[in-house]
Amino acid sequence: MRIPRVMIAATKSGSGKTLLTCGLIAVFKEKYRLQAFKCGPDYIDPLFHRSVLGVPSRNLDTYFSSDDLTRELFARSAKGADLAIFEGVMGLYDGLGGVRREGSSYHLAQVTKTPVILLADAYGMGKSLLALLRGFLDYDKEHLICGVILNRISPSFYQTIQAEIERELHVPVLGYLPRLADISFESRHLGLVLPCELPGLKRQLSVAADAVREHIAVEKIEDLARCAPDIDVDRREEKHICEDKVAIGVARDEAFGFYYEDNLRCLKEAGAELVFFSPLHDRALPKGVCGLMFGGGYPELYAKQLSENDAMRQAVRRAYDSGMPTLAECGGFLYLHESMEDMEQNTYPMAGVIGAHAYYTGRAVRFGYVELRERAADFLPEGAVIRGHEFHYYDSTDNGSCCVAAKSVTGRSWDCVHKNHNSWMGFAHLYYPSQPAFAKHFVRAARAYKNGEVRHE
Repeated sequence: MRIPRVMIAATKSGSGKTLLTCGLIAVFKEKYRLQAFKCGPDYIDPLFHRSVLGVPSRNLDTYFSSDDLTRELFARSAKGADLAIFEGVMGLYDGLGGVRREGSSYHLAQVTKTPVILLADAYGMGKSLLALLRGFLDYDKEHLICGVILNRISPSFYQTIQAEIERELHVPVLGYLPRLADISFESRHLGLVLPCELPGLKRQLSVAADAVREHIAVEKIEDLARCAPDIDVDRREEKHICEDKVAIGVARDEAFGFYYEDNLRCLKEAGAELVFFSPLHDRALPKGVCGLMFGGGYPELYAKQLSENDAMRQAVRRAYDSGMPTLAECGGFLYLHESMEDMEQNTYPMAGVIGAHAYYTGRAVRFGYVELRERAADFLPEGAVIRGHEFHYYDSTDNGSCCVAAKSVTGRSWDCVHKNHNSWMGFAHLYYPSQPAFAKHFVRAARAYKNGEVRHE
């Protein structure tokens, strides 16, 4: 398949990848049908692409999926688009455990044969920029880096250093972004705050787009994207969506919104009809749902409001007690606790499905990729694992012990997950395409509930 594409990667986190990527998306969407991709497990950057800029966006992660599956997922999503833009993660070569290639921007570029534009934060640097860039270029064994952009640099010094870089390193410098004092994407914990929390965000992104138009050779980036080689896709059998539909309620509002688009696709292919509802604002569950799904988010920011919606809390508890299959991860897992404290240590009652207390620790409790296996096979085939990612500053007085999570690099492991035949609740954000049996089992359980075949041990 021929799909014009380009990746915006960087020398390190905090270099301005999201700012540049969003600025380019805002410019390109005026003339192209775009598909955006986020490298790695982050949920928030795709929200910027989708909810603010109105461009479809998905995650791609070479730790979560094999090379062939990664190419298949990319091709399926990019089909029909004129141009695909990848936003990298951390530094270009930073992958699993900080040392492995899996999960890195560079590995994704390798697998998808995507040209890379390297963004470097030039603030406070002079000719040392050349040493930094030379190292990245020397490490690029497949010559994927096709251009450089400099961030936070003065126009006058840019003219000087651009010539030096191109003369000594023989790589085109495609422009720069000056210091944009009025633009600030704040961070929380391990990522940006949600788009809905940033006042004036659309104005800020408009400023970023204007800076891209003025200071970056957009046409050259388009040319690089069009030069991306054909990509070989393993054309597997066409996936048929199950016609025996069953309604699954999916929590989505200001408190819950972290969902991998390919997870939702897996559920739909298994026969789920997704019905979105709000634990914050709705007083009852959607009529006819036979399963519930609570994704991640920041429920701690809305603990008081969630608690005050007693009708919804009781509805969730009654549904679970009736045997309704339930999935919950990270923020959704917190909501299903007996109680949860906010970040000021005020305690509020929650849904009461899990007889435990969720509390703020002030530090990253667990962070990084994990593999989970069940102690007793229900959702997964016997001996199989499903891959996921954890990043949370909250902990629980009872994390569950139905599964074992393990780090792929260090081998460190711990007990986790509250689970029965129908339900799975824990901190890890799972990636269903890494083990499609998981989604199929959940939808089968919801269908059994619909048919009155309740199994809730």
